[in-house]
Amino acid sequence: MKSEIKPTATNERDSAESSNPSQEFQQPNRLARRSFLRNLGMGAALLAPGAALLGNASKALGGLGDRRHLPDGDVAILQLLAAVELIEEDLWQQYNELGGVDAPDSGYKAGLVILDGDQPQYIADNTDDEISHAAFLNAYLVSKGEQQVDLRQFATLQPSQVSFVPQTGRLTNLKQLTVDTSWWTRYRSTTNPDFGATFPNAVPSLDTGLHTAIPRHNNELGDPNNPSDHVKAIAFTAGFHFGYIEQGGTSLYATLAQKVTSLEVLRILLSIGGSEIMHFQTWQDKAGNATPLTDFDPINNSTVTFTDLTTGQPETLQANLIMPEPCEFISPHLPACSIIRPTGPGQLDARGVINSFIADELFRGQIPAFFTLINSLASAADAARRPGS
Repeated sequence: MKSEIKPTATNERDSAESSNPSQEFQQPNRLARRSFLRNLGMGAALLAPGAALLGNASKALGGLGDRRHLPDGDVAILQLLAAVELIEEDLWQQYNELGGVDAPDSGYKAGLVILDGDQPQYIADNTDDEISHAAFLNAYLVSKGEQQVDLRQFATLQPSQVSFVPQTGRLTNLKQLTVDTSWWTRYRSTTNPDFGATFPNAVPSLDTGLHTAIPRHNNELGDPNNPSDHVKAIAFTAGFHFGYIEQGGTSLYATLAQKVTSLEVLRILLSIGGSEIMHFQTWQDKAGNATPLTDFDPINNSTVTFTDLTTGQPETLQANLIMPEPCEFISPHLPACSIIRPTGPGQLDARGVINSFIADELFRGQIPAFFTLINSLASAADAARRPGS
């Protein structure tokens, strides 16, 4: 079995957090989980010592599939996707700790329920799905004698200071986001970014400045029976960030599937990618239920304004229009078609998604070695080519 993909970086940290931490956090060998799947996923793929569990998985899985060497391009694509799923797993776990079905009741959780009564269950389920994706992709790589992806060295970012949140380092920063909400208008438009179309933001203020999508301390948990506008603004920011994250995965899998050689790898990308589409459809159905408010965040020195998207809006903003509007596809001379978009090169391919995450400030505070590693994985994935293409 080949070794894991690990950085050779130093332990230097360049923290870009604007707030001073009020308590220390540490990196344990593993995080507490509320389900077997959470123990399996994070323990196997990110935080467990070594790769013993995945090593055993390779023996168990080896007899079930083709052990022939995968094309280098397919390996690069799977490794990039494993890294992306580990990133998604990390951010969804943070949302689940504070807003999932097992999280204590709070104003933040009540704010999420304004978006949909089942929102906490959906958050928990999305978390489990991303854990399963990361664990599967790494186990599949190992079963083929390839390197799995290990990002544990970079799980050093400050978590929420809410008292019941495990004070363990994280890969992602959900407290200082700049959220692109143009995906909302893109899927309600009759034009396609693969043909050069651009789209306005549904919530322009989220795309300016820095915004937190999770409570940063106990005072931001709020009253579960009467959440303040500030607490609701945090929950509504999360609601639009959910859709932003999952639309990226939706296009990423569809784009990279066009580059793979192995039919089995194609099956993997189409199958996991379909799950990402289901996530995206769920979250874009819920985000539009945010109620009108304006809130100023003194920590990030930013203001956010949510408007009523359920009534009196043009079709490009109307909340209940969640089916993709037909648009140009393949050629402008062909009939308009309802599709996932973009799926062309140079859009939300590997580098496109990573660059989008960087612009989202999702990695704010990460060390340079993290960006070197993730960009190298993305470049290798985008360089993959099917024979004859």
